[in-house]
Amino acid sequence: QVRLVESGGGLVQPGGSLRLSCAASGIRFSIYTMGWYRQAPGNQRELVAIIKSSERTNYADSVKGRFTISKDNLKNTVYLQMNSLKFEDTAVYYCNAELGEEYVYWGQGTQVTVSS
Repeated sequence: QVRLVESGGGLVQPGGSLRLSCAASGIRFSIYTMGWYRQAPGNQRELVAIIKSSERTNYADSVKGRFTISKDNLKNTVYLQMNSLKFEDTAVYYCNAELGEEYVYWGQGTQVTVSS
Protein backbone atom coordinates (compact mmCIF):
# COMPACT_ATOMS: atom_id res chain seq x y z
CA GLN A 1 0.00 0.00 0.00
CA VAL A 2 1.35 3.37 -1.04
CA ARG A 3 1.26 6.16 1.49
CA LEU A 4 2.40 9.77 1.24
CA VAL A 5 2.15 11.61 4.53
CA GLU A 6 2.74 15.36 4.60
CA SER A 7 3.66 17.37 7.66
CA GLY A 8 4.98 20.81 8.54
CA GLY A 9 2.13 23.05 7.49
CA GLY A 10 0.77 25.78 9.69
CA LEU A 11 0.23 29.49 10.20
CA VAL A 12 3.07 31.88 9.42
CA GLN A 13 3.43 35.61 8.99
CA PRO A 14 4.38 37.16 5.65
CA GLY A 15 8.11 36.92 5.15
CA GLY A 16 8.34 33.85 7.34
CA SER A 17 9.45 30.33 6.57
CA LEU A 18 8.10 26.81 6.77
CA ARG A 19 9.47 23.42 5.82
CA LEU A 20 7.11 20.77 4.57
CA SER A 21 7.97 17.09 4.68
CA CYS A 22 6.44 14.15 2.87
CA ALA A 23 7.25 10.65 4.02
CA ALA A 24 6.63 7.99 1.40
CA SER A 25 6.12 4.27 1.86
CA GLY A 26 5.15 1.45 -0.43
CA ILE A 27 7.08 2.77 -3.42
CA ARG A 28 10.63 2.52 -4.67
CA PHE A 29 11.16 6.12 -3.69
CA SER A 30 14.46 6.77 -5.45
CA ILE A 31 13.11 6.16 -8.95
CA TYR A 32 10.00 8.32 -8.62
CA THR A 33 9.57 11.94 -9.56
CA MET A 34 8.43 13.64 -6.37
CA GLY A 35 6.55 16.88 -6.35
CA TRP A 36 4.67 19.45 -4.38
CA TYR A 37 1.43 20.93 -5.64
CA ARG A 38 -0.92 23.40 -4.02
CA GLN A 39 -4.56 24.36 -4.23
CA ALA A 40 -6.04 27.58 -2.93
CA PRO A 41 -9.80 27.99 -2.43
CA GLY A 42 -11.52 28.50 -5.75
CA ASN A 43 -8.39 27.66 -7.71
CA GLN A 44 -7.17 24.62 -9.55
CA ARG A 45 -4.35 22.53 -8.14
CA GLU A 46 -1.05 23.85 -9.45
CA LEU A 47 2.51 22.64 -9.59
CA VAL A 48 4.88 24.17 -7.06
CA ALA A 49 8.06 22.14 -7.54
CA ILE A 50 9.26 18.74 -8.64
CA ILE A 51 12.45 16.77 -8.16
CA LYS A 52 13.28 13.93 -10.49
CA SER A 53 15.16 10.75 -9.76
CA SER A 54 18.18 12.46 -11.29
CA GLU A 55 17.83 15.22 -8.64
CA ARG A 56 16.93 17.71 -11.36
CA THR A 57 14.40 20.23 -10.10
CA ASN A 58 11.76 22.46 -11.63
CA TYR A 59 9.80 25.26 -9.99
CA ALA A 60 6.76 27.35 -10.70
CA ASP A 61 7.78 30.89 -11.61
CA SER A 62 5.87 32.21 -8.61
CA VAL A 63 8.13 30.40 -6.13
CA LYS A 64 11.52 30.50 -7.85
CA GLY A 65 14.18 31.88 -5.55
CA ARG A 66 11.98 31.43 -2.47
CA PHE A 67 11.20 27.69 -2.32
CA THR A 68 13.60 24.76 -2.46
CA ILE A 69 12.65 21.14 -3.03
CA SER A 70 14.96 18.37 -1.88
CA LYS A 71 14.79 14.71 -1.00
CA ASP A 72 16.48 12.09 1.12
CA ASN A 73 16.40 8.69 -0.57
CA LEU A 74 17.51 6.96 2.62
CA LYS A 75 14.56 8.39 4.54
CA ASN A 76 12.10 8.16 1.62
CA THR A 77 11.23 11.77 2.30
CA VAL A 78 10.83 14.84 0.13
CA TYR A 79 11.00 18.34 1.54
CA LEU A 80 9.84 21.78 0.53
CA GLN A 81 11.66 24.66 2.19
CA MET A 82 9.53 27.77 1.83
CA ASN A 83 11.08 31.16 2.57
CA SER A 84 9.83 34.72 2.17
CA LEU A 85 6.26 33.49 2.28
CA LYS A 86 3.55 35.70 0.83
CA PHE A 87 -0.19 35.91 1.38
CA GLU A 88 -0.70 34.30 -2.02
CA ASP A 89 1.19 31.19 -0.91
CA THR A 90 -1.77 30.28 1.29
CA ALA A 91 -3.11 26.92 0.10
CA VAL A 92 -3.34 23.24 0.82
CA TYR A 93 -0.03 21.69 -0.21
CA TYR A 94 -0.05 18.17 -1.61
CA CYS A 95 2.79 15.72 -2.02
CA ASN A 96 2.89 13.81 -5.30
CA ALA A 97 4.79 10.76 -6.51
CA GLU A 98 4.87 9.83 -10.17
CA LEU A 99 6.47 7.12 -12.26
CA GLY A 100 5.19 7.57 -15.77
CA GLU A 101 1.44 7.97 -16.25
CA GLU A 102 0.50 4.67 -14.65
CA TYR A 103 1.80 5.22 -11.17
CA VAL A 104 0.58 8.50 -9.66
CA TYR A 105 0.02 8.95 -5.95
CA TRP A 106 -1.10 11.84 -3.75
CA GLY A 107 -0.89 12.69 -0.10
CA GLN A 108 -3.78 14.00 1.94
CA GLY A 109 -2.49 17.58 1.96
CA THR A 110 -1.29 20.00 4.60
CA GLN A 111 -2.60 23.52 5.11
CA VAL A 112 -0.26 26.49 4.82
CA THR A 113 -1.70 29.83 5.86
CA VAL A 114 0.22 33.07 5.48
CA SER A 115 -1.42 35.78 7.53
CA SER A 116 -0.50 38.73 9.71
